[in-house]
Amino acid sequence: MARQPDDKSAVKSKNDARSDDSVLIRELALLLAETNLTEIEIERAGLRVRVARNISIAASVPSAVHAVAAPVAVPVAAAAATDMAKHPGVVPSPMVGTAYWAPEPGAKPFIEVGSKVAAGQTLLIIEAMKTMNQIPSPRAGTVTQILIEDGQPVEFGEPLVIIE
Repeated sequence: MARQPDDKSAVKSKNDARSDDSVLIRELALLLAETNLTEIEIERAGLRVRVARNISIAASVPSAVHAVAAPVAVPVAAAAATDMAKHPGVVPSPMVGTAYWAPEPGAKPFIEVGSKVAAGQTLLIIEAMKTMNQIPSPRAGTVTQILIEDGQPVEFGEPLVIIE
């Protein structure tokens, strides 16, 4: 009597590989959630795994609320941002990062509304890539508005301070 080849070992090793892959993917997904990253890619023994997530504010807002709030909120916020960006005394952010008012937590802020500043005086610091960058005043004058909160993320060109 002829004997059939035993394919159970081949099937078992494929199932083990799939199980290991799913465990790896689950671990990477948990790491994404813990670190607030949006994407992780790993290559191991010829296997490349990329886990990514899309973060969308619109997806988390119910569409009925979004449709009502968007026409009112977006134009007002956009108009305010463009008005401040066109102000002659605006100091724009020279980089992307996190803006801080003081050199360290609990310390006295570099400037306050009403402060007189000299050209080159430090207005605030922006942390970018673990480096603290001092943002100097481009001109002398009086600080009339501080447009950001302490610890707020800022974009390149975003208005930070108004000096008149």
